[in-house]
Amino acid sequence: MREWAAATTARQVVLASPRSFCAGVERAISAVEQALDRHGPPVYVRKQIVHNLHVINDLQARGAVFVDELTEIPDGATTVFSAHGVAPAVRAAAADRGLPVIDATCPLVTKVHSEARRFAGRGNTVLLIGHAGHEETEGTLGEAPGRIALVESVRDAERIEVADPDRVSYLVQTTLAVDEVAGVLDVLRRRFPALTGPASDDICYATTNRQAALREVAAVADVVLVLGSANSSNSRRLVEVTERGGTPAYLVDDVEEVDLRWLAGARTIGVTAGASAPPRLVDQTVAALAGLGAGAVREHTTRTEDVHFTLPKEIRTP
Repeated sequence: MREWAAATTARQVVLASPRSFCAGVERAISAVEQALDRHGPPVYVRKQIVHNLHVINDLQARGAVFVDELTEIPDGATTVFSAHGVAPAVRAAAADRGLPVIDATCPLVTKVHSEARRFAGRGNTVLLIGHAGHEETEGTLGEAPGRIALVESVRDAERIEVADPDRVSYLVQTTLAVDEVAGVLDVLRRRFPALTGPASDDICYATTNRQAALREVAAVADVVLVLGSANSSNSRRLVEVTERGGTPAYLVDDVEEVDLRWLAGARTIGVTAGASAPPRLVDQTVAALAGLGAGAVREHTTRTEDVHFTLPKEIRTP
């Protein structure tokens, strides 16, 4: 009761906008849904289609089966590649088995893969700024094994060595924080003055927009709640961006994970959601905060998104 009473100090909720699903996530989820409608269950998805527990649970209930490797997929079964992309070796393995594949790779990730092939094809060493173990980085690294090196931090940037300092390019994982990448790039540009990069930023518009909106919300909030799963890179970056600005932030899958002690004494609570988190999770959180006394809900919009990606060609309606 004491924790509940301490959490009832909230007077307003400020919603960061844009938030929740981006065009790439909507496209990937629709790809699985339409594959289920067209072919019936089960539909097999290599890795999580997007990194969100609720999305995965919803699709599993409809008949999607998520696997780690192609070897777990029966012969002839409809197969979906996740939004994070795959290495060419995975595509080749699927083709060798004759698996009917629906490629739900986000077009912005596909752009990074294309850039990796182009830079490596020039004979450059490609430095990929990203996080080890993430499916997106694994797929990009697979585009040119031996010619792409992963750089995770400023420390890595200081220590990385290349065969020819005059032939170096960089790429960026699409879900990183802008300020996080800036520090790494500063070091790489100092060490390799001939460094070249993509014609346009690799960090996706949705990641950038959500971070920019949240920075402004965090500036007026006492605490921030970020709706998203722990394995969601873009959601974790939202927490980090907020904390770097000096505001405490917490990543939760849904409102049930909110600890009332986080809200003690807070009068303004900021709320956002990662690009893979369903909008309904925000609605549920706002309703719960209203029950604690937050009578005012204000939307803080920094940009309106109107991006739309067409569905994968394998399930596009003629």
